[in-house]
Amino acid sequence: MTVSDNPSERASRGAFLLRRLHSLSGVVPLGAFLVEHLWTNAAALGGRARFDAAVAEIQAIPALPLVELFGIVLPLFFHAIFGVVLATRGSPNPGAYPFTRNWMYVLQRITGVVVFVFVMAHLWEYRVQKWLFGMDASAFHPTLEAHLSWTWLGVPWIAIGYLLAIAAAVFHLANGLVTFCMSWGITVGRAAQRRAAFLFGGLGLGLYLLATTTVLHLATGTRFLPGLAPPDASPACGPSASPR
Repeated sequence: MTVSDNPSERASRGAFLLRRLHSLSGVVPLGAFLVEHLWTNAAALGGRARFDAAVAEIQAIPALPLVELFGIVLPLFFHAIFGVVLATRGSPNPGAYPFTRNWMYVLQRITGVVVFVFVMAHLWEYRVQKWLFGMDASAFHPTLEAHLSWTWLGVPWIAIGYLLAIAAAVFHLANGLVTFCMSWGITVGRAAQRRAAFLFGGLGLGLYLLATTTVLHLATGTRFLPGLAPPDASPACGPSASPR
């Protein structure tokens, strides 16, 4: 029996390839999409007209439904489902890994679950409404404003949920990039791994600050970058606002 005919060898090779595909899908296309999505949404800082123009550019992509299905939805489900499989089979091991990396492993699994739940709700809130119920892309901005400015008992729960979920997504991406570089042999030594951690940590912090500014602007109408665009009618948080 050759090595290729050995069932255990084939299973091991298949598991290795799935892990590699899982790792790669977290960077491309999902990581790239997260960066693009946060950047596009940040166009709202320039007013509704600029946001609508940015969304219109996305909507003009040829065969967009197929791009979204094969470039986002299917990779997302694969990454999430196989991530759950890895989480159930693996366990933190302080004896084998440095204490910090051990905590990063735990947080990577927790944030993965948080992000998946949020993305499912976010897809229902916008993409499913567009695909199945005819929601026009021009309704994205006012819907975001209405949802993020909604309060209950004086607390903007949806906006807080967005901020927490975005923090989880950005951490998951930044830490995933560090792990990707380690597992693919890009950063071999401790010094290289530390540099990668600082680099991707800085990237994650920058993305989160951008996303936080966007969410707070949509929720409160506050302009953190004066002069970017003429003020428009962005609602402030208050009990009179209600999600659609």
